[in-house]
Amino acid sequence: MATKEVMRLILVSGGVVLGDQVTKYLIRINLALYEQIVVIENFFNINHVLNPGGAFGFFADGSPAMRKFIFLFLSSLVALFVLWLYRRIARDLIFLSIGLALIFGGAIGNLIDRFRFGKVVDFLDFYVGTAHWPAFNVADSAISIGMVILIYHVVLNKVPDL
Repeated sequence: MATKEVMRLILVSGGVVLGDQVTKYLIRINLALYEQIVVIENFFNINHVLNPGGAFGFFADGSPAMRKFIFLFLSSLVALFVLWLYRRIARDLIFLSIGLALIFGGAIGNLIDRFRFGKVVDFLDFYVGTAHWPAFNVADSAISIGMVILIYHVVLNKVPDL
């Protein structure tokens, strides 16, 4: 992999990890657990919560040992697969490589939380009335944006044969 592609991965993924960890740190030191700040009434709060599960609280009720194994092991496998795919396409598909770097950075950001706390710090809380979107963080946002880019390439058949 050429230096330019490596730098792209480091800058995009590193920026996601840095932004994710800084925002989570600021939440942890400024808001008690479950404390919230209303930003836009009936739409958006900053709310300090810990997510023991995966996306949307998946496996949140499972045993801590099971969750740790599943999330640390599977997240690590996904991160390795994303790196492998990145290496294959980074030179020719710049937009897709940025999407993969976003996914990788988001995965690493949440893995750091899982290693440190056993749970992921979430704080972005969007809702309308009593209908809440599950709380999320910068890493989750990067993963979501990266997945949209990946799906775009898959749907338009812009992913080369691997």
